[in-house]
Amino acid sequence: MATFLLLVLSNIFMTFAWYGHLKFLHDKPLWATVLISWGIAFLEYCLMVPANRLGYAKFTGYELKIMQEVITLVVFVGFAWFVLGEKLRWNYAVSLALIFLAVYFAFGFKPAAPAA
Repeated sequence: MATFLLLVLSNIFMTFAWYGHLKFLHDKPLWATVLISWGIAFLEYCLMVPANRLGYAKFTGYELKIMQEVITLVVFVGFAWFVLGEKLRWNYAVSLALIFLAVYFAFGFKPAAPAA
């Protein structure tokens, strides 16, 4: 659970670092926007690295990456809707559904435990 929560928090910071300037810093010089975004991204890294370190005890590297990407997309959908004012179009929804299908394939087929 800690891994999941750290990934969610880190992705919130990452989304603001990568896309928040479109709404909040569009009138600032690019160099200032980059520096502010780097500062926000630093906070994202302070959460992402521990999330991956803690999670690697339970998940594979592949599983951590797939989980992180899905969380990124879910956080971004909320960000795009509430902050940027963009609606979720049908083709984006289908794309997200296919990504969730990928998650099913990544996590739904664990190898059987070896017989004792």
